[in-house]
Amino acid sequence: MWKMRIPAMLLILALLAGIAGAQTQALPTPPQAKPADGSGSSDDQSIQVFKSRVDEVNLFFTVTDKHGRFVKDLQQDQFQVLDNTKPPLKVLGFESQTNLPLRVGLLIDASNSIRDKFHFEQQAAIEFLNQIIRPKSDKAFVLAFDEVPDLQQDFTNDVGKLTKGVLGIRPGGGTAMWDAVFYACRDKLMKDQADGPVRRAIILVSDGDDNQSRALRQEAIDMAQKAGVIIYTISTNLSNIKDSGDKNLKMLADATGGQPFYPFKIEDLANAFTEIQGELRSQYFIAYKPDNFMANGEYRPIQVLAKNKKLRVRAKKGYFAAKQ
Repeated sequence: MWKMRIPAMLLILALLAGIAGAQTQALPTPPQAKPADGSGSSDDQSIQVFKSRVDEVNLFFTVTDKHGRFVKDLQQDQFQVLDNTKPPLKVLGFESQTNLPLRVGLLIDASNSIRDKFHFEQQAAIEFLNQIIRPKSDKAFVLAFDEVPDLQQDFTNDVGKLTKGVLGIRPGGGTAMWDAVFYACRDKLMKDQADGPVRRAIILVSDGDDNQSRALRQEAIDMAQKAGVIIYTISTNLSNIKDSGDKNLKMLADATGGQPFYPFKIEDLANAFTEIQGELRSQYFIAYKPDNFMANGEYRPIQVLAKNKKLRVRAKKGYFAAKQ
């Protein structure tokens, strides 16, 4: 009887393994970016896993009044933080008007759909980089995307190199926006290892339409949340009628604690960059240990509430409790 059962069991296990392998092959894998000229080797493009203390949460948030003006002088006891519906077990630190180093990814849509506006976008982006990057503490990279992400300039504090990277972008092709966001978070911002806390942000300039990505929208959002990245989006749709692309941009910004911008005319693009610069220098920072924390990979929602009901607080919606 056992002679009959063992081959049958082996056959079943082999069939199950084949099914699992087929399902794995079917999962979308976002492409690696084309590296900037002279940057790195193939090893730089491999996926790495970095571990940090998963029972500590670093949270940035912005507070504005009813007119949208930044409120910068509040104290810790004027806020309530809820992590998975519960107050933190312990607050480890709190700062207002934080001056932490920036790690910024400038993602520029280089598809055919933005060709007419491209020169002005380049100039506004260059001006933004000149204003925001402090050579002693900040770093940025420039990533263009059409069908694939194209790393024009890797992380640097040299504004001249960043400017050259922006000027080197040439529009043409389809749009793989979700792949670009996924790559920028996973392979650039998540891999960057700093000595202390930094603010990780993406500035995404696009019409929000995607017709080429292998990554799904939710996969890109999940990766941004895992990497602790705030995303600011600037729409290049100047029709004054919000379409599905604008909705995509809003979802990205809202999910990560950023903000979407919708310039009414191309000249307003520079104003959007200026507002983002002001916000990055006007945020609050709180570090805490969550209550009833389990490193199980599950998503934990976050709420930050101001005790003054007239104030508006904007923060990321939550994070993943990464497994040890």
